[in-house]
Order: sequence, then structure tokens, then C-alpha cells
Amino acid sequence: MADPDKFRFSIDRGGTFTDIYAETPKGPRVLKLLSENPTHYSDASLEGIERIIREVTGRESRQAGSIEWIRMGTTIATNALLERKGARCALIITKGFGDLLRIGKQNRPHIFDLKIVKPEPLYERVVEIVERVLPNQKSSGVEVLKTVDREIVRQQLQELREQGIESLAIALMHASIFPDHEQLVAQEAAKAGFVNISLSSEVMPRAKLVDRGNTTCLNAYLNPYIQRYLQSFQEELDEQDLFLMQSDGGLVKADSFTGSRAILSGPAGGVVGYARTTGDTPVIGFDMGGTSTDVSRFDGDYEWQFESETGGIPNLVPQLNIHTVAAGGGSRLLFENGLYQVGPSSSGAWPGPACYGNGGPLSLTDANLVLGRLVPEHFPCVFGENEDQALSEDASRKAFDTLIESINFSTGRQPSMEEVAHGFIEVAN
Repeated sequence: MADPDKFRFSIDRGGTFTDIYAETPKGPRVLKLLSENPTHYSDASLEGIERIIREVTGRESRQAGSIEWIRMGTTIATNALLERKGARCALIITKGFGDLLRIGKQNRPHIFDLKIVKPEPLYERVVEIVERVLPNQKSSGVEVLKTVDREIVRQQLQELREQGIESLAIALMHASIFPDHEQLVAQEAAKAGFVNISLSSEVMPRAKLVDRGNTTCLNAYLNPYIQRYLQSFQEELDEQDLFLMQSDGGLVKADSFTGSRAILSGPAGGVVGYARTTGDTPVIGFDMGGTSTDVSRFDGDYEWQFESETGGIPNLVPQLNIHTVAAGGGSRLLFENGLYQVGPSSSGAWPGPACYGNGGPLSLTDANLVLGRLVPEHFPCVFGENEDQALSEDASRKAFDTLIESINFSTGRQPSMEEVAHGFIEVAN
């Protein structure tokens, strides 16, 4: 039973907006804040929680133990991966396979492209460990051909520490059926002072070293970034019952939340939400946020995918089947080489689209605003210098006037503002 005297918070922290639904002793509350607003607060989720508690209790300071639980879906892992803001990590792999993940599977998804650009790996350094085992089909076990030399491993790990590496991804041959060597290396890594250690035999104990290794690197790259954020969040609130949404739609406690299972944390919450409220009616989920648009479907059963790719990095963990397109309300509107272009760059939460009043660039939200598809009176007044202004149609129109001058200079045409705005929306659609 929920305690009627305590607060319960459900938070969706997106790239542009943070939405909070709170169950309070005085009934439900809803709050929307910009996910980034450095002139007013350092973290939108914390700020929203404090504001709701102050509004309900009338007290400036929050009492310890007043929160029963917090549940959050967040895009912090996704953004850290796409913006390459993760930890400095190293890959530890069986000797002779140091370039395996860089080579990959040799797939050719864009076979006719004249220039193939492969994404850079997430790891900075590669350490090859002298060890080797072979599966033994007769005994359903393995034959150890070469065991790990602890002394050599200590030296290799010490060199990584001296180079400033803070996170390790350990992926050895056949570790899915014989994890002993990975565990041995992890023991030495812990003695050497490493705290963030990801073992492929724990992250994804399956065959396919390339996919297993990439998933483990993803974990090692994102875990320190995620845990730093969650640790500061919990320390600020002094609360322990923080649950995070995983990519598969399940909730886990904060200390079990890992990078490879966090990529679709935010969008997964939307799928679970409409699945619970629509019953067996087949529906399509369309979630257009400020940064991206997430599309999914539900017809009585969840759709899963067990192999995915984000930012060019393969990921083998199970997750809900959600397709993401880089077209959201914050997608920037550009006129380049005689063509309308929408995104993939985004104006984000700060400064945001021009209509947010923070000097931001022309964005898709501005196009919807000047066409009357967005009504400022029906939008929260959280913009401007004092966070109390509505969307500014004047700012949008001024930005469009500047763009139309550029179009006229390049093409000799003088299109109307409505024609240009509608054209950009057609491109986005």
C-alpha cells in the first residue's frame, strides 16, 4: 500500500523537456521543465522534485524520508553515446584478436556509397591477453590451451592506469562458456584500482565475440557516466528508492542500471504506458519530442529485438522494438545548396528553438508555431529569462524573415513565411 503522507515521483527526462508526474499528500501534480536551463538550475529532475514538494508543503526545505520512491526514464545514456561523452575505456581481449571489433562483421549496409565511414570504436586502448581455450564437443566443456599469466596482466593493467584509463571492457574468446579467465583478469584489475569493470560473460553471456565485445564496450563506456549522474542525484535527495526504466521496459534499482540496457530508457516508458492503457487494441505509438521522434507498435504483445545498433555501435541486449528518427521539435531548419534541410542537428533544451526566447536557432517548433499548429496559450509558460513566458511567435517570425532573405538571395524567389514553414514540415514528415 502506498503511504498517503509521502511523495511518489514518475519522471521522463528527455533531451529537451523533463516531465514529472507526482502523487502527493494533496493529490496529483504535473510539472514540465526544460531539461537544460543553466541560468536557473543544474538538474531539471531535482529542481522539479523540490518545486513540487515546496508547493505542497509550503516549506523551503524538504524533510528526510518524505519521498517513498522515484521512477525515471532517461536519455542520458543515449545522449552520452551519440555525443561521445562516455568514459575513457580500454578493451581487453584474447591475443591475436586486438583488431577484431574494428574489423567487425564486414557488413555492407550502404554498398554503393563511394566513401564508407566507419564509426570510431568506443575504446581508446587495446590490451591483448595471452590466453586460449577451445570448446570440447565430446565433453561439452573446454580445453585450456593457455592460461592467464597474472604477473604479465598486472603489468599491462598498470600501464593502462598510468595512461588515465578509468573503465575496462573484458571480452575473451569463448568466455560465454568459460568465464574463468575473464574473472581472473577482473580480480587483478580490481587490485590495480579499477572500479568500472565490465565482463562479457556477465554483460552478455552468448556466443559471437564481435557482438559480445561491442556490447561489453558499450557498457564500459557508459557505466561511469551514468553512475556519476545517479550518485549525485541520490546524494542530493538522500533517498535510496530510485528506479530506472531499462530498454526492455522493466524497472531496476539505480545500482543495477547499466549502459548497454539504458539506450532506450526514455522511449520504453512510453511503450509500456500506452500498452497498459489500450488493452488488446492494435496501436501505433508516435512520440515526437524535442530532439527525436520514436515510433513503435503494440497489438497485445510487446515486440522485441535482440540485436540493434545505436550510433554505429552494435548492442546485443534485448530491448523493445522502437524506431528513432532524428526529427523532433528542436530539429534545426537550414537552407543549404538550394534545399530545405531539417536536422539532424538540434537546438536542444538550451538555447532551444527561436520561440523559446533564449536566442536559439530556427527549428521545427517555430514552423509549427507560425502555422498555428501550436497554440502558445496551451503550452506551459516556462520560457524566457524568468521562466514565466509563453512561446514567442514574434521571435519565430523574425528568424523566418532572416531565412527568407537568404532564400531570396540564393534563388531570386520571395516565398511567403507560411510556404517556407510548410515546406520544412513536409521535409520532416
